[in-house]
Amino acid sequence: MTTRDRGAALSPWRFIVVFGVVSLLMDFVYEGARSITGPLLASLGASATVVGLVTGAGEAAALGLRLVSGPLADRTRRFWALTIAGYALTAVSVPVLGLTGVLWVACALVVAERVGKAVRSPAKDTLLSHATATTGRGRGFAVHEAMDQIGALIGPLTVAGVLAVTAGGYGPALGVLAVPGVAALALLFWLRARVPNPAEYEPTPPAVDAGPRGQDAAPPLPRSYFVYAAFTAVTMTGFATFGVLSFHLVRRHLLAADLVPVLYAGAMAADAVSALATGWLYDRVGPRALVVLPVLSAAVPALAFTNSVALAVAGALVWGMAVGIQESTLRAVVADLVPSRRRATAYGIFAGVLGVAALAGGALTGALYDQSVTLLVAVVAAIQAAALVLLAVLRGRAAAR
Repeated sequence: MTTRDRGAALSPWRFIVVFGVVSLLMDFVYEGARSITGPLLASLGASATVVGLVTGAGEAAALGLRLVSGPLADRTRRFWALTIAGYALTAVSVPVLGLTGVLWVACALVVAERVGKAVRSPAKDTLLSHATATTGRGRGFAVHEAMDQIGALIGPLTVAGVLAVTAGGYGPALGVLAVPGVAALALLFWLRARVPNPAEYEPTPPAVDAGPRGQDAAPPLPRSYFVYAAFTAVTMTGFATFGVLSFHLVRRHLLAADLVPVLYAGAMAADAVSALATGWLYDRVGPRALVVLPVLSAAVPALAFTNSVALAVAGALVWGMAVGIQESTLRAVVADLVPSRRRATAYGIFAGVLGVAALAGGALTGALYDQSVTLLVAVVAAIQAAALVLLAVLRGRAAAR
């Protein structure tokens, strides 16, 4: 009996929506925490460079460790187990982060939360990619990302409310995030029981191998996939983390610490709108929709690192729009470039390349911010200009073929 035979509630779109609720709840957890990472670390004595390094290292861990978790998922075919394990690590790390008063412990927990994302993401994206084969890659991943951002909106607002009530108490603000974490894990177990093999959503389900070594016969990753990864790595190298943005807002007294999560929530709303718009566009015009990403990324520091509240807020919203493209359309392109049998490996390698870029970007923007905001804006603009040139070259080569 196929997945489609088990009931209308498990159609591809409903699978995406239920998985989206899981992601909504977990975004409630970790985006709530990320919205105050900069001010929390600063309260423990961190400099802008430390904030940039830690948040950059966290993103590097979230991306780079997928070099291991992606191939592991393809070898073992334990997509559900890895997805659940990764979500569990995040659900535990965030509440504990609010209990520590030691800087190095807090830094380790920030990175640990991102490690949870590394464990689950290739497996989770592969599970979702099967359903999006029939709904449309761009639309399917965009709807999932938009639902993510509902949680990413609620989480920071909840944290802001608790901070306001407790007069800046980070412990209670992060402690309440344990509730949606538990709910997400419960729903994830239910979804696994209902749809144990989402690969059956594919128009032509991939053959089931006799054992873990069955992937040896799988086709190699296409060259276009690696070229595409190079473009995204360049644009990510010039992308500032929200940790540095929030550090600037609080250090320059542009926003109070308890208002930073509110701004982050606004950025997540912009993320959702951007994901839906670019996902729709991608299904119609293909990778040309990605031209907007370097443009948005270059605009972020030019706006966010000013001394104007209005411009800084605009910069944070533009940051959210760029993240929406990164989290939805970039993933959709990978699913279109790579055969199903190698998709988790492809997501892992792709994220690993971006992890190096994220670490470089976090460290670069943090260090340049400590030296000169003008220099930071100029360097990021140059990097994003190079990304646009690379994208144009890649499109030209694709057209020539």
